[in-house]
Amino acid sequence: MLIGGIDVGAAFVKMVVMEDGKVVTKGIVKATLEQEEDIRKVIEETLQTANIKENQIKKLGSTGVGRNLVKGADVYVTDVTADAAGVHFLNREVKTVIDIGGEESRAIKVGSDGTVVNFAVNDKCAAGAGAFVEAMARAMQLTIEEFAEASLKSTQKIPINAQCAIFAESEVVSLVSDEVPREDICRAVHDGISERISSMAKRVMIEEPVGVIGGAAHNKGLIASLNEALGLNTIVFPDPEYVSAIGAALLASRSE
Repeated sequence: MLIGGIDVGAAFVKMVVMEDGKVVTKGIVKATLEQEEDIRKVIEETLQTANIKENQIKKLGSTGVGRNLVKGADVYVTDVTADAAGVHFLNREVKTVIDIGGEESRAIKVGSDGTVVNFAVNDKCAAGAGAFVEAMARAMQLTIEEFAEASLKSTQKIPINAQCAIFAESEVVSLVSDEVPREDICRAVHDGISERISSMAKRVMIEEPVGVIGGAAHNKGLIASLNEALGLNTIVFPDPEYVSAIGAALLASRSE
């Protein structure tokens, strides 16, 4: 039986199609102000890559900030619930998961049955999420990949005190003007985010192993800073941006 999961996030809309516990196909589109069109686009593009017709999807789950816009879904679940289900399915050893999304981050304690034991979400300010890195990379005229690589070459810690993305960008510009090495500025941005994420995660009483999901998990510089802030080595899931969609699909398959 083919099952589908759609994660309507603030930055991207993702979809997976699964059969017999395996992902058959997946797709992602950049989120715009026209969320319903984004959903239709990701469905069409994802199914087309595997030559699957929409009526072949027998169960469909929806999650993310725009989950209620997915028409005809069998279940609508919160990001936290989908994260826990997806992580538990992919790696049952993981006890705590950190999801670093475009606009917010969250930490979840996962129970032995894949349910949510406890969770915490960062402040609405994007300084705790992937959008903050994107803004800082633009300010320094770097791609996200270049920003991450530069961060890993840093030789000293430079604090960034601003908690808001707007003020932090001004602080970064000042550091550039002061001729602070680019590598150290990049690391400072990652360190600032990681400290806030670490503080949030500690509110759920971290239990190892700790897994990291969400699109920002691709950023090796951020993961290095997060590991340092947490004082442990995290597990970065393969295709981390699709874990929530996988969780939504699995929860849909269990619905009546």
